[in-house]
Amino acid sequence: MIYLKTDDEIELLRENNILVSQTLAEVGRHCKPGVTTRELNDLAEAYMRSHGATPACLGYEGYPAATCISVNEQVVHGIPSDYVIKEGDIVSVDFCTFMKGFVGDSAYTFAVGEVSDEVKRLLDVTKEALYRGTAQAKAGNRVGDISAAVQEYAESFGYGVVRELEGHGLGRRMHEEPGVPNYGARGRGPLLKEGMVICIEPMITMGNRAVVFERDGWTVRTRDRKPAAHFEFAVAIRKSGPDVLTDFSIIEQALNS
Repeated sequence: MIYLKTDDEIELLRENNILVSQTLAEVGRHCKPGVTTRELNDLAEAYMRSHGATPACLGYEGYPAATCISVNEQVVHGIPSDYVIKEGDIVSVDFCTFMKGFVGDSAYTFAVGEVSDEVKRLLDVTKEALYRGTAQAKAGNRVGDISAAVQEYAESFGYGVVRELEGHGLGRRMHEEPGVPNYGARGRGPLLKEGMVICIEPMITMGNRAVVFERDGWTVRTRDRKPAAHFEFAVAIRKSGPDVLTDFSIIEQALNS
């Protein structure tokens, strides 16, 4: 069932998603060579708790950490560890807050120091694919309009679009209906209605789109071990157009300061 949110509920979702953006900004400031992914996880958990939220990922279906941190060829759901981040890595951080009865959910892929031009383009294209998908998130369109916009843009650069994972509805629970794939056909899928809140999250690979699920039961990586990028917005559907509840400008100002 797809749950439509009231304006008040959307504002509580916005409050959560702004906190996710602020936490990602804090993580981005510390995402440097010599830091472990576990240290980034602990920092994120402490920050969100200090602002009145609990980590919705922690314990979700047995997940052991507050955040998912995926490095280089890891696409999503990497478990924070003693891995030491190094110059040239890309680090995707994805997590959820739970506060005032609602969930915030977003992801951002950070470049550590100087990365190759190839990798830089992957990050830029993945983020632009997110923006193009988001532009279709308005009442009267269908989920397939979002999916096709993401797929068409990413594949125009020869990149792979992961099929096995997708975006989703967001509300009192982390994952609600409808699913929001990153591939599909325009005019297909569930109708987008005023009051829906969804997460749009392109997961794009530099090489083949095939992925492998690791033995830890969580980490998803590219089969060819080429890098992958992941960016995610929470978006409320309005008749006037997409109402983005996530704020990447908070993250990017922190990175540029």
